Amino acid sequence: MTRPSTTQPILSLKNLCLERDSNQILKDIQWTVNTGEHWAIMGANGSGKSSLLATLTAYLSPNSGSIHLLGEDYGNADWQAVRERIGIVSSSLTRRVPSDEPAIETVLSGATAQLGYWTRERTVDNTKALRCLSKLKIRKLANRLWGILSQGERQKVFIARALMADPKLLILDEPCAGLDPVAREHFLQSLQNLAQSRKAPALIFVTHHIEEIFPEISHVLLLKNGKVLAQGPKAEILNSSLLSAALGAPITVRKQPKAERWTIKLN
Repeated sequence: MTRPSTTQPILSLKNLCLERDSNQILKDIQWTVNTGEHWAIMGANGSGKSSLLATLTAYLSPNSGSIHLLGEDYGNADWQAVRERIGIVSSSLTRRVPSDEPAIETVLSGATAQLGYWTRERTVDNTKALRCLSKLKIRKLANRLWGILSQGERQKVFIARALMADPKLLILDEPCAGLDPVAREHFLQSLQNLAQSRKAPALIFVTHHIEEIFPEISHVLLLKNGKVLAQGPKAEILNSSLLSAALGAPITVRKQPKAERWTIKLN
């Protein structure tokens, strides 16, 4: 159940626009994430999902509009410092971890939001890193080398890494990509457990697949051609009409009996 917001939003975008080489990538994005909400972002390839994330984290600068994130306004704050308060899990980052790095060193690097073991020359208390691994039920992987971890294990280690900075916001950019069905379900269960914890960060979960939207996701942002097609509580957004429009094909959306999970079927 979504908890009512009693504080300022985690994230607020107003009239956000992004252009590159005269191409309009994002247009007039209006979006608010309140405390207690967990969001999924959905849309077809090219809908603007990745560009929106890159804009939020200041890897791309918007042409107009405003970004209010974690109490700071874009353009009036040190966005590198803001970025250190955000956890990010994406395959583009996991590919940059050295294959001979133990998992616990990867987790420790999350304290400064920089890849590479930044504490190598220091005496380090591993207690917090082990605690973060334990939250994902993967403490046994602490000394396992990155190169021999499975894709699902790597994603869990990266979530533990993100938790090192006690983030208020955790962005998951298609984290299930490359996982087999069993590994995907184990990974989604880890996210459910995290979302249920008392001090869970707000989650922004980017996916192509409606079946990955787990029960703790409360809201959905649906993008099409760089614009917001629809947004709101997931029960209002996950329907055949809106998903057909977003994906450009006639589909039927079904809610699984006795479970808060959805599937789609191509008509």
